[in-house]
Amino acid sequence: MNLASTSVTVGTGPLEFADITAVARHDAPVVLAAEALDGVAATRRIIAALAQDVHPHYGISTGFGALATTFIESDRRAQLQASLVRSHAAGSGPEVEREVVRALMLLRLSTLMTGRTGVRSVVAETYAALLNAGITPVVHEYGSLGCSGDLAPLAHCALAVMGEGRVRDAAGTLMGGGEALAAAGITPVVLAEKEGLALINGTDGMLGMLVLALADLARLLTTADIAAAMSVEALLGTDAAFAGDLQALRPQLGQAASAANLRALLAGSPLLASHAGPDDPTVQDAYSLRCAPQVHGAARDTMDHAALVAGRELASAVDNPVVTLDGRVLSNGNFHGAPVGYVLDFLAIIAADVASMSERRTDRHLDAARSKGLPPFLAHEVGVDSGLMIAQYTAAGIVSVLKRLAVPASVDSIPSSAMQEDHVSMGWAAARKLRHSIDGLGRVLAIEVMTASRSLDLRAPLVPGPATGAVRDLVRTVADGPGHDRFLSPEIEAIVELVASGAVRDAAAGVVGPLA
Repeated sequence: MNLASTSVTVGTGPLEFADITAVARHDAPVVLAAEALDGVAATRRIIAALAQDVHPHYGISTGFGALATTFIESDRRAQLQASLVRSHAAGSGPEVEREVVRALMLLRLSTLMTGRTGVRSVVAETYAALLNAGITPVVHEYGSLGCSGDLAPLAHCALAVMGEGRVRDAAGTLMGGGEALAAAGITPVVLAEKEGLALINGTDGMLGMLVLALADLARLLTTADIAAAMSVEALLGTDAAFAGDLQALRPQLGQAASAANLRALLAGSPLLASHAGPDDPTVQDAYSLRCAPQVHGAARDTMDHAALVAGRELASAVDNPVVTLDGRVLSNGNFHGAPVGYVLDFLAIIAADVASMSERRTDRHLDAARSKGLPPFLAHEVGVDSGLMIAQYTAAGIVSVLKRLAVPASVDSIPSSAMQEDHVSMGWAAARKLRHSIDGLGRVLAIEVMTASRSLDLRAPLVPGPATGAVRDLVRTVADGPGHDRFLSPEIEAIVELVASGAVRDAAAGVVGPLA
């Protein structure tokens, strides 16, 4: 299916995970639900009435944060909103990835369309127009404390809606926001009461990265099962520990799914059959082989919890103040990123641990004392060739980084805004490091797949099972089989791409059917 050709409708209800990845990664067009726009206009009338009140209302006729008690006269409020956005667009560092910014903008748009923020319809329409034109505001790595939401990243996006700041057009060309909007025929928005505040109070950046991470981890955990199956087979292990009745004795859902994958992947393996039966000397495989369902399964269960939190957040209208269903405008703390920040940190932990187990399996292939007859380091000419020795170093180095990235960001807090914001979530930081963790996990799994593929080749004339053999054959389209030492880095990168694209998962699933 061409995801870019399938539009995503944004209304009052929550977006689906697939909607977010379609817009963020595949440029699916955005359509605004007419009835939701009517609700946006109705709520705006409440804000307009309060703007005429002689009594101050936070975010409408007052300053912000520590300046919430300062009354602002009506003729200065447009300047107030624009000043808020300009001052909060204070990010620094490298540019954030395009898909993250698009996810962030889509999620802010989704909250605007709930009708709980009090913005005018034109604001939501302009956000949709930028997304559909492929205009991506430049958002920087640093600037968000995750409370009040992702202020600086969201402010950079709001600045673009105003026709200011820097953006990249659909072709990726860096230019001023006004220039890009003019080229696309989009009129910049002049912000009215409360609108600047409504555009920057939200967990949209960290939530967008969480949803994208869940999509990536779902693919990588299936790939981890495939890599483990290849290693069990090539290292002459046993699939007996993966039996369904044994797994049922510990009814963890993720563990059962992972074990079922391993059973399917190893079914019909001549290599396993070659040493199976009462004479099999393998009583118990090492933990990195035998306990793969327990670790990969626990990672799945953690993902399920993270998806539950993400789903609830997608159903939220995060703003401060917020317009309630009965028309009240109330301050609140729903912008605090703790729920999202915690699960982002949890996912960095599982990425590190799954990668750690994968690296241990890779190392077993290379150690002649544990590989059951394979040459040292899988070298072609032992002593002359180093084989895949240094590929394991690469995996080990990545795993070491992932362990450091697993240290939670959400336990940190640095007060800001003159102690008004005296406890912050650091959820944005948790999300940023998780993206590095996911990249590292994919690379470690790719090295295991490469290593196991060579081990399977070296078991000839015995052959692998249909599913693992299909993955080995896929690897051989980008990397040669056993032989004298050669330039290894390009082969590693090519297999990393096979993992990242889902090709490894698809090769196995093409034989055994869908995998969990």
